[in-house]
Amino acid sequence: MKRVFVSDCEGPISKNDNAYELTAQFVPNGDKLFSIISRYDDVLADVFKRQGYNAGDTLKLILPFLKAYDVTDRLMQEFSAQNLFLIAGSKETLQHIAGAAEAFIVSTSYEHYLRALCECVGFPFENTYCTRLSIDKYRLPEEEQATLKALANEIVSMQMITIPPTAKALQDFSPKDQETLKRLDEIFWKQIPRMRIDSIFSEVTAVGGEQKAQAIRDITQKLQVPLSSVMYVGDSITDVQAFQLVRQNGGLAVSFNGNGYAVKNADVSVMSENNLVTAVIADVFLKHGKAAAMNVAKNWTCESLKGSSVDGLLLNRLFELYHEALPKVQIVTSVNMELLSKESSEFRKQVRGEAVGKLG
Repeated sequence: MKRVFVSDCEGPISKNDNAYELTAQFVPNGDKLFSIISRYDDVLADVFKRQGYNAGDTLKLILPFLKAYDVTDRLMQEFSAQNLFLIAGSKETLQHIAGAAEAFIVSTSYEHYLRALCECVGFPFENTYCTRLSIDKYRLPEEEQATLKALANEIVSMQMITIPPTAKALQDFSPKDQETLKRLDEIFWKQIPRMRIDSIFSEVTAVGGEQKAQAIRDITQKLQVPLSSVMYVGDSITDVQAFQLVRQNGGLAVSFNGNGYAVKNADVSVMSENNLVTAVIADVFLKHGKAAAMNVAKNWTCESLKGSSVDGLLLNRLFELYHEALPKVQIVTSVNMELLSKESSEFRKQVRGEAVGKLG
């Protein structure tokens, strides 16, 4: 059977959160601004499950503020190229997989970042799905620019929202967080829609949540293969629908240094600072399918791998890197799910840094 490899970008391939880094670079206190809006995104997508809202729409919500602080397409392209940090082994992994099967990247990232990454690793940009954007096409009147800067300052002054584990509705949050959520609703769904810049919300589609799942459907339809032929690698809330689609149809869902959202929706959890682990699992899946790949994950030892069908050169490279102990690979079950989620979330912060690692 013809099989397909599909991966998220930020997390499984690179250490970046490009939109967070752009905002931190060009907007005063942009790191906090992005983090608060990202947590608001988690609430809308995962707690309220607001109709028409996709996980990852943070990349839309942040755009008016980037525009207000004079961010251009050129700045986005240059910054992305100059601040690209790959997970070790990513170039080797992508080249190995692309030589064995059809390979795609499905990412919430802006196209400026994907173009820079594809150029760096030699991956075809035409095999990517990402958030298409030309920020230069939007015009921002001076009065709107001043208002957006004031709103950015107001959001930065807010305290970070805490999401209770069992929260389902607004009343499940603390009184202070209820105020914050109501005010953010007002800013994004009442104030900004009255501005000229609001067109950026309707014209830009962030590829997260359901959009990632739709990208996978599009890939399988174009290649005329079943969803069971797909291995998908992700790491965050934006990958949940993609994981669910793949798993429900017999494909393989792999969390690579994922947070709780990713781990709880994956077949396999990987914790590694090197991407060759992904190459090993993909090598087996692309040759023999899900059952064989799950068996490798279940028996994840040097001895077991030596007796497997994994490409010999790939295995030698993995063993060169890990003389004593292999990176952690485990099948996710209802029994170990919570523990794996915590371990993977902490490992994620070690690999990508505290600030990026704790984003949804």
